[in-house]
Amino acid sequence: MDILIDGLPASVEDLHYLALVNYGGVTSFRVEQGAVRGLDLHLARLHASAIEMFGVAVGEQRLRDLMGLALGDRRDAWLRVSLFSPFIWARLPSERVQPKVMTVVAPPATPLAESVRLQSQTYVRDAAHLKHTATFPLIRARRLAQDAGFDDALFADRDGLISEGTLWNVGFLRGDRIFWPQAPMLAGVTQALIDLGWSDQGLVSEMRPIHLRDMVTFDGAFLCNSATPVCPITAIDDVVFDNDPAILSRLERAWSSQPPQPVAV
Repeated sequence: MDILIDGLPASVEDLHYLALVNYGGVTSFRVEQGAVRGLDLHLARLHASAIEMFGVAVGEQRLRDLMGLALGDRRDAWLRVSLFSPFIWARLPSERVQPKVMTVVAPPATPLAESVRLQSQTYVRDAAHLKHTATFPLIRARRLAQDAGFDDALFADRDGLISEGTLWNVGFLRGDRIFWPQAPMLAGVTQALIDLGWSDQGLVSEMRPIHLRDMVTFDGAFLCNSATPVCPITAIDDVVFDNDPAILSRLERAWSSQPPQPVAV
């Protein structure tokens, strides 16, 4: 695992800050032959995060340059890009400053699982529209779910309105129609790529409020993120899904039909 900050080896001062302050934006993805599926969406995410969290953008070309520098000669990898600033901390939160860019390169990540059983938990992420570095609640939720005999946790609010999972988005299936939850949540890049590919096939998806009580009305369910394009959900709490393998294959083809975009331009 190689870590660079603004293209240079991480300094002790930067690592000291990162060890003590959990404030930053992040995105991560698989690099395939020097290209990334949905790279434009990841760049847009970083731009929006920089503006909202730091008040100053980084710039697309600088992000691309730093990604390319981090990758070097590696054509296949897992790349995490995060934004932070040592000028922002608990006692001084209001600085407007261009964030530093940390790149972490590792071998390609393996999928989360081949299938999962989920425990619903009452939780809504802080600033749910942002992919940020505050991961304590997510790790705790997965830990509690696994302690209870499940694989992972699905989040819903106090009224049972479903939003997302710990590290992924969730989709529900009825026939060949996808239903995405409409709730405070992170708009996932993989979710968007599946939607684009699904539409290209002339198929329909829609976003609407989905509650835990609605689970029995669906034929199937799946989770998705950059490391796991499609993973069937076999059960949520005591509701069991009989996922159609043909539909799951079509979902994965919808994702893979969106071509990787080169990092270097």
